[in-house]
Amino acid sequence: MFQNVNAEIIAIGTEILLGEITDTNSVYLARALRDLGINLYFKTAVGDNEGRIASAIRLALSRADVVITCGGLGPTVDDMTRQGIAAATGRELVFHQELLDQIAARFTMFRAQMTENNRRQAYLPQGATVIENPVGTAPAFIVPLEGRCIISLPGVPREMKFLMTERVIPYLRQTYHLGIIKARNVKVAGIGESALDDMLGADLLEASNPSLGLAAHQGVVDIRLTAKAADAAAADALLDAFEAQVRERVGEYIFGRDSDTLEGVLTQLLQAQGQQVAVIEAGIQDAVIAKIQAAAGSAAVLAATHTYPDPASLYAAITDADGLSFRELAGREAERLCQASGAAGAIVIISLPEAGDDADTAEATAVAVYTPARSQSRVYGFGGKEDLARGWVSRWAMSVLWRMLKEQQHDVD
Repeated sequence: MFQNVNAEIIAIGTEILLGEITDTNSVYLARALRDLGINLYFKTAVGDNEGRIASAIRLALSRADVVITCGGLGPTVDDMTRQGIAAATGRELVFHQELLDQIAARFTMFRAQMTENNRRQAYLPQGATVIENPVGTAPAFIVPLEGRCIISLPGVPREMKFLMTERVIPYLRQTYHLGIIKARNVKVAGIGESALDDMLGADLLEASNPSLGLAAHQGVVDIRLTAKAADAAAADALLDAFEAQVRERVGEYIFGRDSDTLEGVLTQLLQAQGQQVAVIEAGIQDAVIAKIQAAAGSAAVLAATHTYPDPASLYAAITDADGLSFRELAGREAERLCQASGAAGAIVIISLPEAGDDADTAEATAVAVYTPARSQSRVYGFGGKEDLARGWVSRWAMSVLWRMLKEQQHDVD
């Protein structure tokens, strides 16, 4: 039986708070803890201040069994992690001559001159266990606290990753009876997050193990499934059963899992059906055509492609387009293009190329999707100047066409 262990990560460094560096260490640690089956409910960032570091540690200890700090173990005056941990736990800092000797040896090996301020690194909170750092000069350490512990790691990513893998994970496995946490992303398109939430229902959304969470980004929603179990096989069994329930309720919107992309599954479906798609992009580049080309590789799934630098060029190329709105023109051209090319479907996107996400119009971008069985269109208030337009428009268009083709396949079957 696995033990329920909670952890908290504290990233230490004023440069993190000021946005001068990206905290990739916490991302790495979070994934490592997940794979160990340790729950992570909080991540904190705190600057190089002894009092605030101590306060963050005290709060973490009030709600976590394992507190991992990262950063602030260097030799300079602003490296305050050792002092902060000592203050939070009511311990003195104790000098370790053998630790200073190890640091000196590391400098000798690196053919570098050790300065006097490196002596600071030989002070650790009373009762701390040294984690030898063979890949750097900053000593890491563990402070055991009656069933809980503080693990302090250096902020240099290479050193942190090595020590986490080679020293900390074995320690945690030896100290606690850990299970495993596995996660799976089920990918959904063609439905908004709120509607998806409603379809899934409170019983699935509020389940504890496995658990479910939603993350929306540019027209795609990830349904994140997480299970905790004694081993990987048991976790997979929980996830399989839970995913089956999710698919029963929202399966018509699910296009893939984990690393699957809309362009990838759309291309695979076209290839499987022996079909093609035709696309027009006016005032916007690389929204759909480039994505499908990249996903298809050498496969000929594009029946026809036409690009125009701006909507005016498209209007000029069509003799009877005067007076039509973007949406009307997109819908009409999608039908014409599909019929003329013999494709299974067509996508037409018309966008103001200089309009950003603050465009002063309700119709800066229009997109239409057409198949002989169905058609659908919509407009956006942002234009082709922004990546936002390419993301939202392409995902909406490809998800709608994918669903239309799947429905046609289902009708035939």
